[in-house]
Amino acid sequence: MADMRVTYDKTVNAAYLYFTDPQVSVTSARMYPCDPVDVDGMINLDFDEHGRLIGIEVLAASSKLPEYVLRSAERLDTEAE
Repeated sequence: MADMRVTYDKTVNAAYLYFTDPQVSVTSARMYPCDPVDVDGMINLDFDEHGRLIGIEVLAASSKLPEYVLRSAERLDTEAE
């Protein structure tokens, strides 16, 4: 299984899961928000100009993602544990 880059900012409780090669710069061309009522939170899907999924932003991440994912994520907040 390939390693995936995950970043987490505990201050705003937001995580981002990257589905791109870390050596390649990719820009989001389109963002598709998932219905917050259906998922009890906000999850945004980012797509590149070819329609490929390049990342997922998860707000309220501590209630949506497994703890081990957040523990192993690259921390973006200044109070990293």
